[in-house]
Amino acid sequence: MEYLPLPDNAARQLIDSATIFGEFRRVLAQARQYAGGMYWKRQGDYEYLVKTRPDGRQQRVGARAAETEKTYEEFTARKREVEERLRSLRGALKDAERLNKALKVGRVPTPVLAVLQAIEDAGLGPHFTVVGTHALYAYETAAGVRIVQGALATQDVDLLWDARKRVRFLTDLRRLETSMLSVLRRADPTFQRKEGQNETAINAKGFEVDFLRRQPEGDDPHPFRFSDDEGDLWPVQAVRASVLTTAPRFDHVVVSATGRMGLMRTIAPATFVEFKRWMAKKAPHRAEAKRRRDLRQADIVQKLMDEGLLLTQQGEAA
Repeated sequence: MEYLPLPDNAARQLIDSATIFGEFRRVLAQARQYAGGMYWKRQGDYEYLVKTRPDGRQQRVGARAAETEKTYEEFTARKREVEERLRSLRGALKDAERLNKALKVGRVPTPVLAVLQAIEDAGLGPHFTVVGTHALYAYETAAGVRIVQGALATQDVDLLWDARKRVRFLTDLRRLETSMLSVLRRADPTFQRKEGQNETAINAKGFEVDFLRRQPEGDDPHPFRFSDDEGDLWPVQAVRASVLTTAPRFDHVVVSATGRMGLMRTIAPATFVEFKRWMAKKAPHRAEAKRRRDLRQADIVQKLMDEGLLLTQQGEAA
């Protein structure tokens, strides 16, 4: 067998913890809308409402009047409500993660989840897609199975950058006033750019994050560095990456061996199967051992779909 079903206790816990995680993410997104605060400021005889932002910026809303008083009351009441719900969900999430660990619900490598979470926390998640072997963790979690370890072993994760959203990405990164390498260092401060491979970040334990991009189309910049920081990473062109860039998405909660949960944004299983079979049969300069693994992975995912355990497409799990 290339995979086995999760034990019943673990399967139930996965469903429960995924529900908590989904609600936590939903409320966290709401809380960001209420970040900062509102207060009344007086200048002489004039009093007006001010909206503050987490970065210290302030915005004048308007003079004190029935309408601005209503705005203030609604904002503060809703902010308090959302923050209380978020606080409760944080506690539930911690409990769920402890149970995940005790019941061995997940096994995504800790560095992978840490990198994905750092990118997500920075607000850059929609710009990157997990491609390659690590996508199997999203598929096995969705299917409620464990794929044999031999089909999963790898010491690097491939992240495909979406060049179509280049302008939005640059805006988001500049807002953070940081580099892509610095974002990775929020997950692990030992990450550095690998010598001779500007597309790769490597940590002190030899775990690598490879950044890929489609071959230039239209006004795509080439070459492209993520930021103005000279030490930042340069996504490398990958053969047929345009197929993966335009592929339907498959976003699913995944769980690490420590019980921690995160969102993995990857490609639809059917695209994964097609691409892996192309890699196994037609990719130039592909090592024979990798071709065999490509074909094995494609066969596993196809079987999960054929048996109805894995949907061909799936939105973000709640």
